[in-house]
Amino acid sequence: MRSDQVRLNCGITIPVLGLGTYSFDNHRETTQLAVHTALKMGYRHFDTAKIYGSEPALGNALAESILEGTVKRENVFVTSKLWGSDHDDPISALNQTLKNLGMEYVDMYLVHWPVRLKPWTCYPVPKEEDFEQQLEFEATWAGMEKCLDMGLCRGIGVSNFSSTKIQRLLDFASVPPATNQVEMHPMWRQSKLREICADNKIHVSAYSPLGGPGNSWGSTAVVESPVIKSIALKHKATPAQVALKWGLTKGASVIVKSFNEERMRENMASFNIKLDDEDLLQIDNLEERKIMRGEYLVNETTSPYRTLGDLWDNEI
Repeated sequence: MRSDQVRLNCGITIPVLGLGTYSFDNHRETTQLAVHTALKMGYRHFDTAKIYGSEPALGNALAESILEGTVKRENVFVTSKLWGSDHDDPISALNQTLKNLGMEYVDMYLVHWPVRLKPWTCYPVPKEEDFEQQLEFEATWAGMEKCLDMGLCRGIGVSNFSSTKIQRLLDFASVPPATNQVEMHPMWRQSKLREICADNKIHVSAYSPLGGPGNSWGSTAVVESPVIKSIALKHKATPAQVALKWGLTKGASVIVKSFNEERMRENMASFNIKLDDEDLLQIDNLEERKIMRGEYLVNETTSPYRTLGDLWDNEI
C-alpha cells in the first residue's frame, strides 16, 4: 500500500490528501479547471456534497480526464454526503448524487450532519421551521447500509459526529462507519475523538485543516499562529504545510479547498516535511478553539439541539 493512502475498516484505501470542491461563487468552469489541475498534479481524492452544488462540475471534470486517459476511475476516490433533508431516503439521495456526478458509484458516502431537516431544505443554513425534532438516526443509518449493499458506494461514514454520537451509532450499526469527517487542525486537535475513532478503527478525515481561511466562517488563526510560523521557518516550509503535515502525522486524511494552482502545489509538498517531537509538543500546547461551531443548527424551539453543548455533546 502506498504511503499516501490509508486502509479503511471496509477494506478500501483512501488517499490522505483530498481536494474539497465547496466554493462560494460555485462557478462550474472554475471547479472543473481546479479538478483537472489537481489530477495533473497527482491529487486522487475529491470531496463534494449535494449541498455544495459541485457534484456536476466534479463529475464532468473526472469524466473528461478519464476519457483523456489522465486517470482511471478506480484510481480516484470520490466522497459525497447525505444532506439533512434526505435522511428519510438515503438511496434516492445517493442515486441523485450519482446522476449529478455521472458515475455508477462513489467511494465514500457520509451523513453530512447529525441533523434531520424537512424535505424542502435544500440550502446550507436551515431556518427555524426547517428542523425535524426527531432524529430517527437508526432508520437513516439502515438506509446508508442499504446503499452499501446495493453497490452505490464502497464505504459509508459520518461527518461532524462527536465521540458520544459515534458511540451511540456503534450501539446499533450493523456496519460501522468507515470515516468521520470533522474539523481538525493544530488549534482544534480532536484528541478525544481521534482516540475513540482509533479504538473502533474509524478513520478521521480533517476538513478545514488550515482553519478555513477565506471562508465566511473561517479563521486565519492557524496559518497566522506565531508557533506555526516559527515551525515553518525552522523547516523552510509554509505555515499551511506545517498545519497539513501535523494532520497527516496524526493519521488523518486532510481535505484542502484551494483552487489556486500555486497553493495546490504547496499543499501537496506538505508530504516532504518531517515534524520532530519538539514541533508536535509545541502544537499540542496551543490554545484550542473550534471554528465551525454550527450555531445555525441550534435553537430552543424546533431543533433537537437546544444548545451548542447538545449538538457537540459538550465536546466543544
